[in-house]
Amino acid sequence: MITLGIESTAHTFGVGVVKNGKIISNVKNSYITEKGGIIPIEAANHHRNVKEEVYYKALNEAKISEKEIDIISISQGPGLAPCLLVGMNFVKDLSKKLKKPVVPVNHCIAHLEIGRLTGSKDPLMLYVSGANTQVIAYASGKFRIFGETLDMGVGNFIDSFARYVGIGFPGGPKIEELAKKGKSYIELPYSVKGMDISLSGILTNLKQKFDSKNYKIEDLSFSLQETVFSMLVEISERSLAHTGKKELLLAGGVACNSRLQEMCKKMCEERNAKFFCPEKQFLVDNGAMIAFTGEIMFKAGIYYPPSKINDLDIKPRQRTDDVEVKWRKRNLF
Repeated sequence: MITLGIESTAHTFGVGVVKNGKIISNVKNSYITEKGGIIPIEAANHHRNVKEEVYYKALNEAKISEKEIDIISISQGPGLAPCLLVGMNFVKDLSKKLKKPVVPVNHCIAHLEIGRLTGSKDPLMLYVSGANTQVIAYASGKFRIFGETLDMGVGNFIDSFARYVGIGFPGGPKIEELAKKGKSYIELPYSVKGMDISLSGILTNLKQKFDSKNYKIEDLSFSLQETVFSMLVEISERSLAHTGKKELLLAGGVACNSRLQEMCKKMCEERNAKFFCPEKQFLVDNGAMIAFTGEIMFKAGIYYPPSKINDLDIKPRQRTDDVEVKWRKRNLF
């Protein structure tokens, strides 16, 4: 069984190919800027311009022809509507051309499912990306959210600060490099509200401190990471205690940050829990995780046949806990 996966929720257009649970190609092309943040219409135009190139490169790397594809899977949501539509229209055209079924995949759940490659069995997932910041675990037929951001995702928070200080998109890797040069911790608001966090007030405070010109950008970046990552670790640890899970899985683009990985690993060691983190290519948005999850879902009978493909639509605001997880046994991860 060969499954094609298309990812287009935000800045990345990705195509992955999976054969019987094994990833055989994973190609992507991402929208970036020299300054400013992601502009949805421009990102969608980027996807239109690169989709064919990325698609055929993925097929070439997998050493297959498109006629060998058995299943097509697509990131249905959540995400930016203009970007999602590019992927959805591309997949519909492929389905009609190849006469193959399509599996609609929740982007957040795909980040969790690809974590199976690490060997984790029943994890709590700290999912940190641009628009999403959630602590998730499987329970009673769904992926339940035990904590989340109340205002903005941690990736968008970091990118917003980076944009404010004149750094291009994506800002996360650049803030991480600046933070490594920081030497002084600057006190920032610490906003944990029960099992949730809030980031907008911290962003305002950072902007004010930057405008005052009394602080070095390196120290502000260092303090940003130490404060916000501590908040994420706190709600993750509280959720581990609440759920009784013994594994923590990191997911999402912000999980590429080495300092966040270090803090989570230390917390797990102190709790006698196991720490898992996929390799970088599966942390950032990618088509392989959509293909990997699509294959699992197809085997559970979740798909649109070619004759029903026009009924399929994007779901820009779909939540992780909206999805009924029919492909898992209720008592198992």
